[in-house]
Amino acid sequence: MKTFYRLILCCLLGALLYSPSRAESLNVVLIVADDLGWGELGCYGQQKIPTPNIDQLAANGQRFSQFYAGAPVCAPSRCVLMTGLHLGHAEIRGNLQAKKVFPEFKEGQYPIRLETITFPKLLQQAGYRTGAMGKWGLGPVGSTGDPNNQGFDLFFGYNCQAVAHSFYPESLWRNAEKVHINDHPIPGHKKQPEGEVRMEDWIAETYASRPIVAEAEQFIQDHKKDAFFLYCPFTEPHVAMHPPIKTVNRFPDSWDHAPYRGGNAYLPHPRPRAGYAAMIAELDDHVGRVVSAIKKAGLMDRTVIIFTSDNGTTHEGRGEPDFHIGGVDALFFNSTLNLRGYKGSVYEGGLRVPCIVRLPGDVGAGRVIDTPAWFPDIFPTICDIARIKKPHNLDGISLWKFLWQEASLSSRPSPMLWIFPEYGGQMAVRMNNMKAVRRNLKASKAKWSPWEVYDLANDPAEKIDLAEKRPDIIAAAVKVLRQQITPNSVFPMPRPEM
Repeated sequence: MKTFYRLILCCLLGALLYSPSRAESLNVVLIVADDLGWGELGCYGQQKIPTPNIDQLAANGQRFSQFYAGAPVCAPSRCVLMTGLHLGHAEIRGNLQAKKVFPEFKEGQYPIRLETITFPKLLQQAGYRTGAMGKWGLGPVGSTGDPNNQGFDLFFGYNCQAVAHSFYPESLWRNAEKVHINDHPIPGHKKQPEGEVRMEDWIAETYASRPIVAEAEQFIQDHKKDAFFLYCPFTEPHVAMHPPIKTVNRFPDSWDHAPYRGGNAYLPHPRPRAGYAAMIAELDDHVGRVVSAIKKAGLMDRTVIIFTSDNGTTHEGRGEPDFHIGGVDALFFNSTLNLRGYKGSVYEGGLRVPCIVRLPGDVGAGRVIDTPAWFPDIFPTICDIARIKKPHNLDGISLWKFLWQEASLSSRPSPMLWIFPEYGGQMAVRMNNMKAVRRNLKASKAKWSPWEVYDLANDPAEKIDLAEKRPDIIAAAVKVLRQQITPNSVFPMPRPEM
């Protein structure tokens, strides 16, 4: 009995020590990988690529088994993340270079508006120190979407997604200042149809991720006495594939039988399978360094760490059919764990991504959460972590009490939806376990694909189309879409129809 009472006392003391209602504000570190597939981590079933740091984060935290990105490509997904608004309401619904609309900008993507409410703005206004280290993609330096105009005290990294196609660029941005890092920068795209493909031909002086992660470590150290929000949108494993040679050499020579020659865009690589594994290993190393910096600063007991990815793994290419875009071999790694589709698709493989949340005190360690959740939930969740008022118009729900109290979330209060005008034009709605999909909506109406319906509880691979048997699901999806889509002249889509 004494042992039992000691256990109860320890639990009560732990609750007092780590309760989010304590006076001291909790820090938040949000790490977002780039094009990381749902099955590319050990804790999600990956068999070939070791990811010990992320796996340890999952062991100490809570892991979602049905978590969805905001969009199937970079910029719109990040817009959903920052604003808490799904693609039916989001400003940015596709990848659009800013210079196509604003010729004064030479790099960067179409900017979000100055008056847009992002959660980093709210954290900054509440007294949090805010930093972003990695890839931005929501507006050029000097535009309304500049990260300094969207709630970040400090930004360091790539402003532009296109520049981020190279891990050896000439420079990175520190706020409005260009920081030179390579005298001999490497382009992100080039083919080598003939001759020996050599790794050293595509390596320069500074692998950009090194100073980016170092800046994140320094931010943690500099603000260990403050409440802070650190956003780490790391670039790996997005191609071009040219990670450090030392990391590539961690993986077996026997994996690769032919080089990738750049036929599916981006850069050649002599050992593309090892090269891709190296990029995920680099990502895992980055996560380990960030967690180590939090521990070194003595902040693990007041820091929430969230890890996820902006969309699924890279899709197929045509120039070299044995590889996906950039030389990725998603089949070799089973990157989607047999889910259908890849990046650019509203099928599960394009949208379902890893998500791990580690709480102070390792609350809920090892728990797997099967209830569906998605990017719009992150905004209200972080508001609750920081104890700040949430905007009334968010499309997500706060997961904080479910994470903290380990309470069950039996079902979502509203459907999840994606309105994506690129890759032919696509729509998808998930209502409980049923999902409706329609594609080719930017073609003439006569060429629109018919609605498809899937029961994700019994068919997560989306192999059995139930559209003929479940017209009620199609009707419900159309009703949801008509209610939830606001007009967007920059990223137009046709009105949903039966």
